[in-house]
Amino acid sequence: MKKFRERNPVLVGMVGGLLVAAVGLTTFYYKDLPVIGGGTTYTAEFGEAAGLKPNDEVRVAGVKVGEVTGGSLDRDHVKVTFRAKNVWLGDETVAAIKIKTLLGQKNLVLDPLGTKELNSDTPIPRQRTITPYDVTDAFGDLAKTAAAINTDQLAEGFRALSQTFTASTPDQVRRTLDGLTALSRTISSRDEELKQLLTNTSKFTGTIAQRTDSIEALIRDGGVLLDEIRARRDAIAALLDGTKNLASQLSALVKENQAQLGPALAQLDRVTDVLQRNQANLDRGLRLAGPFYRLIGNGVSNGPWLDTYLCGLVPAAGGGCVPPKPGGGR
Repeated sequence: MKKFRERNPVLVGMVGGLLVAAVGLTTFYYKDLPVIGGGTTYTAEFGEAAGLKPNDEVRVAGVKVGEVTGGSLDRDHVKVTFRAKNVWLGDETVAAIKIKTLLGQKNLVLDPLGTKELNSDTPIPRQRTITPYDVTDAFGDLAKTAAAINTDQLAEGFRALSQTFTASTPDQVRRTLDGLTALSRTISSRDEELKQLLTNTSKFTGTIAQRTDSIEALIRDGGVLLDEIRARRDAIAALLDGTKNLASQLSALVKENQAQLGPALAQLDRVTDVLQRNQANLDRGLRLAGPFYRLIGNGVSNGPWLDTYLCGLVPAAGGGCVPPKPGGGR
């Protein structure tokens, strides 16, 4: 067997590159592998996608068994592909797009019915798929319907109907028609406000639906915080009890030493009064102490003696008080 250094480096490099590429492809596309991947891929036909997106969960009896991989338009319906792992699906399986949260996030729910195993090459037909009606779409359709109604004509119609039945109808029916006329007139007078309200409501629900992930993360983080506070509840309770006991002990200590603390505080008050009255003298003393201690330092800093002179002991030639030589006399 040849040693590694004796082998062809080009061939070794090619084999190494192929191994690295294989490992990289396996890392990125391991879900597509039949054994260790994300499961078996199935297809379901829906009348509409209803907001279902790739990576949305696939659940059976409330347990996540896979995820949606994609969706494509096929003539008048939508084909949704999804993976399912570690679950048995029958040939009468029903697929339904359900609303996962109130914010509009969807998931694919499977009801595994039938006696035979579902063929992955046979799509689940539209007869066994269910599409929900979204709250966001409901507000949008309500806004469109309200915008299409001619409230002026509606009010005029109710008014004409009331006038037509005025002479030959009972009082209860006439009052009912009068009330409907007043109601339609009120709606007509608030037509623009109602349209604006419905439009803003539709925009609001759409924005909330787009921010589903952020709101879910906020709620999830809030739950984590509450769980941590709950876990630290005993520690917080012990801290509060300790603080309460410390306050009680300090109160008892002050009461026990009240006789000694009272005179001491009174003396301290008098000392502070004396210091305040003599503050000017203290300031002057501290101001003069600086030059004095500087001269003392100069006098004893040359050695174990005092370096100074007596002014006026020897008359100076020019008069004044100067030492006879540098450094002065000892």
